[in-house]
Amino acid sequence: MEKKLYITSLILGPLFYTLSSFFWLDNGRYNATGGTLIVIGSVFWIFVFNGLFDAIKAKTPAYAAWGKFLAVYGCACGGVAFGLQDLFADMFQISHQRMLQELGRHPIIANLIFWIGGPLFPLSIFVLGIVLVRTKAAALWAGVLLSLGGILFPVSRILRIELIAHAVDLLMLIPLYYIAWQTLAQQNTDKKELGIKLSA
Repeated sequence: MEKKLYITSLILGPLFYTLSSFFWLDNGRYNATGGTLIVIGSVFWIFVFNGLFDAIKAKTPAYAAWGKFLAVYGCACGGVAFGLQDLFADMFQISHQRMLQELGRHPIIANLIFWIGGPLFPLSIFVLGIVLVRTKAAALWAGVLLSLGGILFPVSRILRIELIAHAVDLLMLIPLYYIAWQTLAQQNTDKKELGIKLSA
């Protein structure tokens, strides 16, 4: 069951992020639909990180533990918080300037949730892509694409250029879909081998 949730998350997490880029407003923020997709996608990303860090914990136990903590922090405080921010801003017609002004009145909260939590998501992807290659837990091209996606993700969201955002989304979606396919293929192989052993 846990493996099925992991594979499902590998598919839906990056897919929801990719779809969210089609729901930007003229002011460069997500509308309510885009914000919702980011929130739900971030929940699936937590299970993506859980599975990927589990794949490397035997070779890099310290990084796997702390890296997972920071990645989940990035999903919750970066992904979910930013998604909810844009969702409520669209629903209640709160301007970007007003949002920044109000956040400025609460610097500790703003830093803990947005300005620290936000960068942790792409940073986690960048470093994880490198470690997955070094530990041979992922193909070289898949790790490189993930790391590139991690570097360019904040750039695409800051510039708010849709074409760049779509390209960056694919940099993360394609390798994760490949890993999902590999995981599913390995699961089927293990089942066949178990069946052969039981019938022997």
